[in-house]
Amino acid sequence: MGNGRMLELSNVEAGYELLQVLWDVSLHVDEGEFVALLGPNGAGKTTTLRTIAGFLKPSGGEITFRGTPIAGARAHAVSRMGLGYVSETLNLFPAMTVHENLQVGATSVRDRGQIAATMDLVFELFPRLHERRGQLAGTLSGGERKMLAIGRGLMASPSLLLVDEPSLGLAPMATVATFEALKALRERGVTIMLVEQNVNTTLHLVDRAYVLEQGRIVLEGTGQELLTNPHVQAAYLGI
Repeated sequence: MGNGRMLELSNVEAGYELLQVLWDVSLHVDEGEFVALLGPNGAGKTTTLRTIAGFLKPSGGEITFRGTPIAGARAHAVSRMGLGYVSETLNLFPAMTVHENLQVGATSVRDRGQIAATMDLVFELFPRLHERRGQLAGTLSGGERKMLAIGRGLMASPSLLLVDEPSLGLAPMATVATFEALKALRERGVTIMLVEQNVNTTLHLVDRAYVLEQGRIVLEGTGQELLTNPHVQAAYLGI
């Protein structure tokens, strides 16, 4: 599975102006792993991803990506290092086609052959996007927009992909398709860190997970360990 530590957060604290959201957060993701960050709304999951991706500057602690400190680095610099981020707000260009949105995701890639190969991979993972490649992004369904956001995130060929709430607002069939695509990506060697509300499905899919509550990591373990954890069962699985 892993060939070493890809991402590490050590005692990270972060928030928005006077509001501290994260308290002493430490976690890691190894190369080739599929790791989830779970927890209730308002726990700080999105804040964690935004801090890793360079959209928020931590007020304390350290973040390293492949051994290089990135805490406080700007988002575009972090992205160029190979860290992709698919936000829950998607940030698509509605007046551009599916194909054009995907091309925007590859602006940092110089190798045309690599861009074409990645485009083929995206269309293989999401056949619906291939069908809709000439359609304006603003006319897509919610599930298709989510697929496009993930596809665009892949176009930069990231070594680590951060994905925020991919199933949020999706119909069950679209949720299944999205999780299947993430699983296929992991099998192709892409390291993934996922924030997700769908705890049961996620824990069956990932290698490891962390549970974040009120800005602090309260649990960590393998997917199977957390599925049988009494707190997780009571708080998130309704058991």
